[in-house]
Amino acid sequence: MIEAGRNQGEAGGAGARASVLVATILASGMAFMDGSIITVGLPAIRANLGASFGEAQWTSNAYTLTLAAFTLLGGAAGDAYGLRRVFMLGIALFGLASAACGFAWSPESLILARAIQGVGGALMVPGSLALISAHYPPEIRGRAIGTWAAASSIAPAIGPILGGALVDLGSWRALFLMNVPIAVVAWLVCRYQVPADRRVAAIRMDWIGGAFAVVGLGVLTYGLTEMGAGAGGIHVELAAGLALAGAAVLVVFILWEALAPAPMMPLGLFASRMFSGVNVLTLLLYFALAGALFFLPTALIQAHRYPAALAGSVFLPFVIVMALLSRFGGGLSDRLGVRPCLTVGPILTGISFLLLAPAVSDGRFWPALVPVMLLMGLGMGITVAPLSTAVMNAAPEARRGAASGINNAVARVAGLIAVASLGIAVSHGFDGVLAAADGNAARLVRQAGFGGALPATDGVDMAALRSLWEQATIAGFSAIAMVCGVFALAGGVVGWIFTGEAGKG
Repeated sequence: MIEAGRNQGEAGGAGARASVLVATILASGMAFMDGSIITVGLPAIRANLGASFGEAQWTSNAYTLTLAAFTLLGGAAGDAYGLRRVFMLGIALFGLASAACGFAWSPESLILARAIQGVGGALMVPGSLALISAHYPPEIRGRAIGTWAAASSIAPAIGPILGGALVDLGSWRALFLMNVPIAVVAWLVCRYQVPADRRVAAIRMDWIGGAFAVVGLGVLTYGLTEMGAGAGGIHVELAAGLALAGAAVLVVFILWEALAPAPMMPLGLFASRMFSGVNVLTLLLYFALAGALFFLPTALIQAHRYPAALAGSVFLPFVIVMALLSRFGGGLSDRLGVRPCLTVGPILTGISFLLLAPAVSDGRFWPALVPVMLLMGLGMGITVAPLSTAVMNAAPEARRGAASGINNAVARVAGLIAVASLGIAVSHGFDGVLAAADGNAARLVRQAGFGGALPATDGVDMAALRSLWEQATIAGFSAIAMVCGVFALAGGVVGWIFTGEAGKG
């Protein structure tokens, strides 16, 4: 099927390949942006829909959960039923679910629509990379993937910038409704400009494996989220038990995939040292990136009273550098191989995460935050395209849809676990400051928490209370920055050890 798709794409010439690139960038860009754009909109959503903090958090987790769990099925479905067909189905579902998000009338309706949106994204994202691999010959594939990676990787970073502006203009619903015209354009380009490919009849769908993945990830995420909420006693013990139960279901999922006649995650792909190493690197790096992107705007708004638009704009230097370097990184991997890029890039990114702690403590936009975000953009710009190229080159042509699905699922799972579990790091840093504070003040600040609001209380020095809240917020985010930095640095070590066999892309 892949070979057939490539031949048809080459028959259409450069115009057909350009259409593939346009459609895949539009579609995957929507999916990636919607994972982060909501971060600066959560306060407005809570106020408008009357959502609790837990419900607001699940508007993010519901999307990430279904995107992560169904991406594996999405990649396998592309191999089984045709890349373009599944890709177009995903675009349509994503657009309809985005409209439903925009017209949501309650927290529950928004969470449900976000979950459906994630399923649509899971059908689009692995198909994006697999379509590019199918229609671009190896000698120019790295640069094409670099272009796709530039757009797709800056999308999560540009989300808070755009989202902050839309929220300050007064409409959180526009965060979702803006996807509708983009989805229409992407679907039309794909329908009329991208050559069709044929399904592989021998590849079947693994619905049981998909059920194990969804249940395991869902229970694990819920447990980690509740543990990070910081409630105590039996509640924490129950949450920990749920997290362990979810992890156990995921072990069952792995065992099923080893025995299933048609696994959606072919474990044979992991026999490749390159493929295994790149996916470990993806897990570490995207855990760190998702954690920083999700918690940084809240820290700036809460600790330094940034407006939503300014908090989102802190990612602009990162976006610009990523846009400039990702295409260059793809060409660099074609010439030098992926190993140098997948070693240096994550290390630079890890250093930038470590530097975020003092930068957020300082709080100044230009002298403190911008240089760190530029360094982060440099590290990720060197990394993202070679990472995608390594995944595609390590997989056999007939299973590139599944390989892309696995790698994208790993990235989404990393982000899901980061958002769910880093609340534990926040609580550790937050409570460390409160331990030495006055009991009543500490109680009020703990009640407000990270991302909440200070209660108005008579007889309390609100200036002192806010100062304590800001200090605790900075300490909580600093704990996150340290964890993210260590994970990204470990990713660089993995890149050096496991990608040495790659040679040139």
